[in-house]
Formats: sequence, structure tokens, C-alpha cells
Amino acid sequence: MEPYTSQSEEEHIFDDMQYHLVQASTAKRLANYLIDLLAFYVFTFLLGMFLAVVNPSLLDAVNENRSGFGLIERLIVLVLYGFFMFLIEAVFKGKSLGKLISGTRAVREDGTLLTVKDAMLRGLSRMVPFEAFSALGSPSYPWHDKWSKTYVIDEKQSQFPIL
Repeated sequence: MEPYTSQSEEEHIFDDMQYHLVQASTAKRLANYLIDLLAFYVFTFLLGMFLAVVNPSLLDAVNENRSGFGLIERLIVLVLYGFFMFLIEAVFKGKSLGKLISGTRAVREDGTLLTVKDAMLRGLSRMVPFEAFSALGSPSYPWHDKWSKTYVIDEKQSQFPIL
């Protein structure tokens, strides 16, 4: 029988592994945003259709109060979009439809998968008005990445911890 060795004496398989994260290009980030925004609008349209079928009187209430798309409605859309992206990234560990198509993923600074807290911080950051403009520039490092200490990486070009 071999004597017990402490964990500090054990050889760790992953100690020599090198991580190399390649940030997604600005073009891929823009494509992610446009695809995710389209998915959000399709989702809200379908949700609206479902609510109209379930309770048709909602349509009458909306039409009576309709004087244009004002500030309150825009803020509600920002909050819903942030919540939508939070749910998607939390459930799919940093992936969204746009990221799935473009081969990118949101990860923490150390390259590990997003936690629910990270996804929530990213979603809350997206609720800030004009946040989308913070993504302009190359490389793209918008507020929802900066404030949550996350990155969007190109999965094919990166070497990162086990998913």
C-alpha cells in the first residue's frame, strides 16, 4: 500500500495549462448585438400576441393610451432587454443566439464560465441608457463588460478553462 500524499505534493494536471483569450472582434460584437436585438423583438412580439389572445382587453387599453413611443416606453424596453439578456446568458452560460451564431462567448476575466451573478451584472449594465454606444471603438469593450469584469471571446481562437 502506497503512503498517503498531501494535496500540495500531488501533481496537478491543469497546472501547466496555458490560457489564451482572444477578444471577439468589433464586427462580431456588432453582429451579436443585432442578432440578439432581433431575437428580443421577436420574443416580445410573440409575448404580446400571447397576451392579446389570453386577454384581448389589453389591446384596447394599449390603443386608448397610445400617443406615441415616449420616454417611459423606451425605459421599459431597456429594462426588458437587460432582463432578457440576463436570463439568456445565465441559462446558457455566457451564450446568446448572436454569440452562438458568431462562435463567441462571454466569460469572466480569468476565462471561466459566467455565474448567475455575472450574467445579472451584465444585464443590469445593459439597462443604462446609451450603453450600446459604449461598444463603439476597436477593440470593443462596452460598459456591460467593463462593469461586470467580463469579456466576449472568440471561442475558436481562444484556449480557456474547461467548459
